[in-house]
Amino acid sequence: MTRPSTSWDAEGFRAATQTALDAFVQEQSARLEPLGADAARLVDAAHRAVSGGKRFRAAFCTWGFRAVRAESSPGERRALVRAAASLEVLHASALVHDDYMDASDTRRGRPAPHKAFEDLHREQGWSGNPQQYGAAAAILLGDLLLSWADELLRRCGLDHDVVRDALTFFDTTRSEVIAGQFLDVSLQARGESDVEQSMRVLRYKSAKYSIERPLHVGAALAGADPATIEALGAFGLPLGEAFQLRDDLLGVYGDPEVTGKPAGDDLTEGKRTVLVALALNRAPAAQAKRLDAALGTSLSTDEVAELRRIIEDSGAHAEVERRIEALTARSLAALEDAPITAEARRVLRELAAAATQRAI
Repeated sequence: MTRPSTSWDAEGFRAATQTALDAFVQEQSARLEPLGADAARLVDAAHRAVSGGKRFRAAFCTWGFRAVRAESSPGERRALVRAAASLEVLHASALVHDDYMDASDTRRGRPAPHKAFEDLHREQGWSGNPQQYGAAAAILLGDLLLSWADELLRRCGLDHDVVRDALTFFDTTRSEVIAGQFLDVSLQARGESDVEQSMRVLRYKSAKYSIERPLHVGAALAGADPATIEALGAFGLPLGEAFQLRDDLLGVYGDPEVTGKPAGDDLTEGKRTVLVALALNRAPAAQAKRLDAALGTSLSTDEVAELRRIIEDSGAHAEVERRIEALTARSLAALEDAPITAEARRVLRELAAAATQRAI
């Protein structure tokens, strides 16, 4: 698949975001240094958690700001980078907790934090249960990152009044992510395969905090009026849903070399995504039963291929692609009508393509 060309320095933006995150973690490391080696391990894990990634959330925050106005000084540019980076810290927090709750062993090709701490316990020959230690460490690491996300936004360096307004959206974002995660946990516990329920999970666990809310935070930092906030939401929410539907496809069909996770990882983890719900509703009874029974179990390469075929033959894959296309079209139509700067409209169009056309 040909990647869209960009009219802004996306690579430079990611590098600047990482530099801001590195500097912030270094500040925290110095603050916690008196606590000794254990605290240093936790900080090191936090640094790994905020390293790498496509930085979509920071990018949408930045262009939410620039949709309203350009930065006026080098100091404001640096402050905006820090503010946008806070969304990446929030994302890292959610991933740490998500990996533990999903019993996912890897993240971006490395052991997930709970597995890394479990392995450390085992290697050191410490007393107690290694799995319990790993679980406790992951919970505390996610909590630490959640606290840091708030701190980084509050201390970004922009005017107090606009930061206060942005924090209103940031607070809502955190509540939505946590509640959405619990919706997901509850859906999995009940073993339900309802498409609308799965869409609700997708919307609140991922879609809103991935694109819509970062746009809102950025726009609020620029002093946006309610009409602009609403217009950016009309663009951001359907795009966030399309983004997560693409991620669901990657979770089943993605190349491990690209995703950093095992083939068919969502199937092994038993995730009842929109893709899976559609397949269970559409597949012949025997195939639906086979797919339902296999979810959340250890699967061989051949078994993953078998389940992929069931999903494909049911038409669920094609239906998700259709939904991605329709949601993206709705998002782009809203973007054309939004009262924003021409530069932001152009770059947001490019970001929309990058978010929804990631290769499987």
